[in-house]
Amino acid sequence: MKKVLFALFGAMLAFGASAATFTEGKQYQAIEKPVNGAPKVVEFFSFFCPHCYDFERTYKINQAVEQGLPANVKLTRYHVDFLGGDYGPILTHAWAVAMALGVEDKVMDPIFEGLQKSQTIKDQQSLKDVFIKAAGITPEAYDSAWNSFAVKALVSQQQKAATDFNINGVPALFINGKYQINNAGLDTSSLPNFSADYVNVTKFLLNK
Repeated sequence: MKKVLFALFGAMLAFGASAATFTEGKQYQAIEKPVNGAPKVVEFFSFFCPHCYDFERTYKINQAVEQGLPANVKLTRYHVDFLGGDYGPILTHAWAVAMALGVEDKVMDPIFEGLQKSQTIKDQQSLKDVFIKAAGITPEAYDSAWNSFAVKALVSQQQKAATDFNINGVPALFINGKYQINNAGLDTSSLPNFSADYVNVTKFLLNK
């Protein structure tokens, strides 16, 4: 059934953003204080968040958004600290390692699975093992990246962005540092409709 839904979804995306009408206060909202210099499309998430798991693993919303973006625009993902207790900041740091090494797509699913499903990630060593097994990163390269100034800067960048956007819930997607997509305002009658709405409102806001 899911394969059928994804096939239908792919066909619906062909209509493009111009075929849809989106309203401030319903499908999106302008944030109170625009964030200058923010990525054009930025998502805040947590590996501890069940809804973030569904967006990434079950519904593949993030994948749909990435595929629907213009060639010169990328989806930037930032991890937040406030879920997972003391382990939250550790995951933010690990995500900064993934960003620095360019292995986000290789480690995202295994980290989600290891924390929320198999529960095989229990400490920093088992987290490190994901990078070794899923992304082919050597232990030495991982440790070097973990302790590097570049990764520390990416940790600070994520934390500052979460503060600048006043993030208190995830997943949260922002466009042009000005608008936030309202998940509850999209068409949730079916997976294809929800995914298409998400892609099209993103395109709409990029041109707004």
